[in-house]
Amino acid sequence: MSKDTEVDMKDVELNDMDQEKQPMTGGAANGDAGSPTCTEKNGSVNVKIPEETETKFTGLSKEELLRVAGTPGWVRTRWALLILFWLGWLGMLAGAVAIIVQAPRCKDIPAMNWWNYGPLYQIGNVQAFSKSQNLKGVEDKIDRLSQLKVKGLVIGPIHVAPLDNLASLNFEEISSDVGNLEQFKGLIIAAHKKSINVILDLTPYYLGSGPWFTNVSVTNVAERLKSALVFWLNQGVDGIQLSGVERVSSVVPSLWADIRAIVQNGTEEKRILIGVTEKTSAVGVSELLNSTGVDLLLSGALRSKSMTATDRAQTVQQLLSSHNQTQLAWNIGDRKEGHLATLVGPDMVNFNQMLLLTLPGTPVFNYGDEIALADTDTKSPKMLWDPLEDETNGTAKEEKEQRLSCLSFFKTLSELRGKERSLQHGDYIPLFNSTSALAYLRQWDQSGRYVAAFNWGSDAVTLQLSHPDLPARAVVQVSTDQVNLAPDSTVALSALELGPGQAVLLQFPYIA
Repeated sequence: MSKDTEVDMKDVELNDMDQEKQPMTGGAANGDAGSPTCTEKNGSVNVKIPEETETKFTGLSKEELLRVAGTPGWVRTRWALLILFWLGWLGMLAGAVAIIVQAPRCKDIPAMNWWNYGPLYQIGNVQAFSKSQNLKGVEDKIDRLSQLKVKGLVIGPIHVAPLDNLASLNFEEISSDVGNLEQFKGLIIAAHKKSINVILDLTPYYLGSGPWFTNVSVTNVAERLKSALVFWLNQGVDGIQLSGVERVSSVVPSLWADIRAIVQNGTEEKRILIGVTEKTSAVGVSELLNSTGVDLLLSGALRSKSMTATDRAQTVQQLLSSHNQTQLAWNIGDRKEGHLATLVGPDMVNFNQMLLLTLPGTPVFNYGDEIALADTDTKSPKMLWDPLEDETNGTAKEEKEQRLSCLSFFKTLSELRGKERSLQHGDYIPLFNSTSALAYLRQWDQSGRYVAAFNWGSDAVTLQLSHPDLPARAVVQVSTDQVNLAPDSTVALSALELGPGQAVLLQFPYIA
């Protein structure tokens, strides 16, 4: 091997040399200090070759870059890339516009008032409702009422109105039996902090048989009421409730027009005027809604025990055909008629809670309806708080557990009613009705849809529900039958089985 041979490596090991060849020597042995160093051991030669110096690339100078960039080829390339970028951007923009144009448009939310977004809660007897038997006790329970998702409290009547003593009637003075003005103001402030509005019942003669005393006295009472309305609205109440509106509106129509103007006009935050009537027919309720101009009218339209499911379906349909659902209120019990559990039976309380909370309109409940509180010897039973607070055994404990279950059922439905657009203001579509069963669809635009089904009968029924907007199956949201219709289970809408006295709320998504 020549000394001048250049090898591109640092170490070269020569193994398995022919025995005839003599080992090479070099380096110092040959007196050549500049040659690669070779060492010999056991027939192997290691050659040390110096590393070559790497050439460092410095790139183009500024002048060279500018000279190259100005050549026709690079100019054309830059223009081509710029045009491609803008064409791609315009293409994406056109695609986005096409998607927006072709997508189904959302329906405009209908005009609604605060009382259309959830249930109203009536406290007709402050002493029975409150542990302390006064308005301060009501204030202490605002957090509990907020958990029920109620949008308004109907308080009273609480003004001074002695029996058979028209001269002592004082709309602007709170009866000492229930508290004072400062307590009432505190209640309003606490309620407003929880987004709950306060409605004051100013029915003049609430302890007597006739709400406006006599026909002769209606004019006098209505005139005195006008100044009282201004007083209470200035205290911060959000609305007024009056019973017997058909009498005052027909006897003194001019004064009734003044009463309406005082309550319903003049503020950015709309105030509500609620009327209460004993009328039970859909025709009578509809006529009174038109003639009085009240925002909501509480009636006995759904109260009669003799009503069939078909009667109820016709009542709802007749009222919806004549009025916007924002004008309709649904109630069964009230201050005068009593509580839900007494009127329909304790086993049917959850059933009727679902009915009121899924119909199109504002549901209205009496205090205690959420726990199936029943009337005793009066229409104002004492409210039961903390139903499982005490340690009890046997029947008493079972009853308290039932009340707690009823409360949970109410909360679940009320929360759905408050957040689901289909239940708040969705269309009402009848699906089925017979003498014992009723089913309807609530839907709004692209929101989730709900089917509510009820069986008032003593026998099980199978509903064959069909409609172009219905899927084959739906999911159970809330049910009075936890065994056969458990929450989150799916059921076939073409063969929906309901046991006697059972109700179910089903949900399915919008499909484009």
